[in-house]
Amino acid sequence: MTISHEQVEHIADLAKLDLTEEEIATFADQLSAILASVEQLREVDTSAVPPTASVLPLSNVLRPDQVVASLPTAEALANAPDAAADQFRVPAILDESP
Repeated sequence: MTISHEQVEHIADLAKLDLTEEEIATFADQLSAILASVEQLREVDTSAVPPTASVLPLSNVLRPDQVVASLPTAEALANAPDAAADQFRVPAILDESP
């Protein structure tokens, strides 16, 4: 499958890119080569290959959760620009009118 200059210009327009004629020609060739590779991959028989999320064996590398004392409220709010009732106060961002 080949990508035309018009298709590259359309894609560039959607991406808000201003491409030169030389860049359009280069991208048309490169995108056509990518699509040819994808078409070649589609011809490979994968019926005997089970679906997988990853080709690598995965294991959890995170440490187990540990219960620790939390930061005291007063210390957590010490540098807050505005606090009330042991909570951070922030400006409203939603319009509450119906």
